[in-house]
Amino acid sequence: MRRSLLYVLPIVVLAALIAVFWRGLYLNPRILPSPLIGKSVPQFSLPRLHDPQQVFTQQEFLGRVSLLNAWATWCVPCRDEQQTLLTFAKQNLVTIFGLDYKDDRQSALDWLAQRGNPYAAVAFDATGDVAINWGVYGVPETFLIDQHGIIRYKYIGPLTPDVIQKNLLPRIQALRREGT
Repeated sequence: MRRSLLYVLPIVVLAALIAVFWRGLYLNPRILPSPLIGKSVPQFSLPRLHDPQQVFTQQEFLGRVSLLNAWATWCVPCRDEQQTLLTFAKQNLVTIFGLDYKDDRQSALDWLAQRGNPYAAVAFDATGDVAINWGVYGVPETFLIDQHGIIRYKYIGPLTPDVIQKNLLPRIQALRREGT
């Protein structure tokens, strides 16, 4: 009995691993559950990118539907996303805030001056500590926040017109209706 168990057990373990990996092939890597969905934004205080004497806190999100877009100048997908954010910001459908992640202040200021600034304000997170509290593990990542400062949705990867149209706008419109 013991001897047959020695042969059967590895086969069962291998079959289970194959099943788990097979299932993983069909999962969308952009859809990662966030433990922050449905919870208040984390408390934080960061200097603003454009004026380090002023602070950016979680209070910025209260009273309006908004987005927080984590980005960096060294992030190649963030370059792809920049024009989409500029176009979306011009529509004035939602306030867009930025979280400059593990970056150089002057590089970020130059980036926004050259490429355009879609953000109402930008928090400067030089060490990345605040981003970690938000659950950011790479950039770009975008959070949708309701009028009460509750995180309602997280998108991982660069925003595209299609993502905005299909994923963000319906959620933004629903949150705005809730608030009226």
